[in-house]
Amino acid sequence: MTTRPPAEIGMALEEVDTPALLIDLDAFERNLQHLANAVTGSSVRLRPHAKTHKCAVIGRRQMALGAVGVCCQKVGEAEAMVYGGVSNVLVSNEVVGVTKLKRLAALARQAQIYVCADDAGNVRDLNETALAYNVELPVLVEIDVGAHRCGVEPGEAVLALAQQIDQAPGLRFAGLQAYQGRAQHLRSFEERRQAIGQAVEQVQHTANLLSQHGLECELVSGAGSGTYAFEAGSGVYNELQAGSYIFMDVDYGKNLTADGTPWREFEHSLFVYATVMSRPNPDWAVVDAGLKALSVDSGLPMMADLPQSEYVGASDEHGKVLLHDPNSPVRLGDKLRLIPGHCDPTVNLYDWYVGLRNHRVEALWPIVARGAGR
Repeated sequence: MTTRPPAEIGMALEEVDTPALLIDLDAFERNLQHLANAVTGSSVRLRPHAKTHKCAVIGRRQMALGAVGVCCQKVGEAEAMVYGGVSNVLVSNEVVGVTKLKRLAALARQAQIYVCADDAGNVRDLNETALAYNVELPVLVEIDVGAHRCGVEPGEAVLALAQQIDQAPGLRFAGLQAYQGRAQHLRSFEERRQAIGQAVEQVQHTANLLSQHGLECELVSGAGSGTYAFEAGSGVYNELQAGSYIFMDVDYGKNLTADGTPWREFEHSLFVYATVMSRPNPDWAVVDAGLKALSVDSGLPMMADLPQSEYVGASDEHGKVLLHDPNSPVRLGDKLRLIPGHCDPTVNLYDWYVGLRNHRVEALWPIVARGAGR
């Protein structure tokens, strides 16, 4: 059941109920525009990852700035995007099982849907389902370029699968899915550059092999927020799947630039709004945002409003904030903004974004793909 929004249009920030998921619209829009500008005039297109925001409104805004479409990880996310008006979706993942394949093929009758594969049996199932639904499914072969998750090895294994797809009457070989996820949070600039350099070599070798056998890659898709500039400048990738750039989070803020300074290309625009529910002594306060309001898989959140404080622990409904200044003016009922450690799974805990400009609520956007894990 979708819950009621924690705010109303025109409401002052201080009136917003908590916990709430806030977007600083000015920072958010600067992030959107920055990445759009970065690829303007190049042969590289944006296909931002919707698993970050799970919101069709945001997906449409990204497309309005030139994105060709969005990526999704699950069929349920793709359905939410298409039903919300997004017309082009790459399911950048394998879709396995009769029920999911039927949903995917049905969705392909309503929008342009791409999907990935790394298994011959799955390709046969995709083909049978596409024929049954009278659609043609464009399929990318997922190639393991160092993440060691899904994907076949570069080279001959990709060729064999691509040829199978090309010969299947219900499918069309569309290119390569080549996302190096492990590289996104390598802290040093040089580590990230080297990891993507190795991925580019593997992709280029594989694309050349495919071309020698008459198979051209319409799409070479991949890249994340932490490495997009390397893929964009490679001359090999032509789609970028960066997602977190719109929000950023504490973990991405730990990445470093070439000169060793913190990476600040994009701004923090996503916050969890919390209320001080207890101030039991001068050393700490307790807020109403714990594990059910924040994902801590990549670390604890950071305090946005109190530089002399630190979020040090979370339980189900409580977050403990250490106050380094014992004379801190924090009082019961005060409201504070927290920067999530990891934006994607934090978003999945909420039904609504509260968009703010000049400390007033300007937008309420439903997170339509929340919980779309199937």
